Amino acid sequence: MGVPGSSTGDEFHRWAQLPIPREQFKREQKEQQRLHFPHCKPLPGVETLLANLNSAHNVDGNKMHIALASSSEKNNYELKTSLPETKEIFSVFDENRRILGDDPRLQKGRGKPAPDIFLLALQVINESLGDGEKAIKPSECLVFEDSVPGVEAGRRAGMRVVWVPHQGLAAEYEKRDKEVLAGRTGLVPIGDEWQLGNVDDGWAVKLVTLENFPYEEYQIQADS
Repeated sequence: MGVPGSSTGDEFHRWAQLPIPREQFKREQKEQQRLHFPHCKPLPGVETLLANLNSAHNVDGNKMHIALASSSEKNNYELKTSLPETKEIFSVFDENRRILGDDPRLQKGRGKPAPDIFLLALQVINESLGDGEKAIKPSECLVFEDSVPGVEAGRRAGMRVVWVPHQGLAAEYEKRDKEVLAGRTGLVPIGDEWQLGNVDDGWAVKLVTLENFPYEEYQIQADS
């Protein structure tokens, strides 16, 4: 779901109407994650995208800065990136710019769709800028997300969002794309409705793939 923590797990358990107790589901889920996460591979286009963004500039010639803001807790992140080639791809993120779901700086229960993880990632970037570099505003950020709560979190943070859902998820929300992009699905109600976007406001788009990403549409000058 793109959301850490037991409260959102409870939401999923109720929604799915699973015929097993919550604790049993958690145990079986962890076992499946342990078995399958080490075989995770990035989506097509991710390797090129990250490499390009890591060396890119905006139209004013300012260096682009990137950070990872993932709901995965540290153990799961390490499982997902355990393949040497995957670990190499994600090495573009400086260690201090990897914000994970169990980061102690995140308030418990404030995972996605709350904006906290993205705002923390931006804070970390701004705190590590070089001399003469201007602080980056949320409105100058671009979030890449595959989950519905993640899109909402990005919108709540005041950032532009690119949604690249798995085919199954895309099919599930086929008739609600506009609500997803506005952050208005109400999947996990958390209040603060003023943070949400508006339908067709142009601040979020859905892409089928990250291959051949249209950098120029976001005023990004990639080296390749």
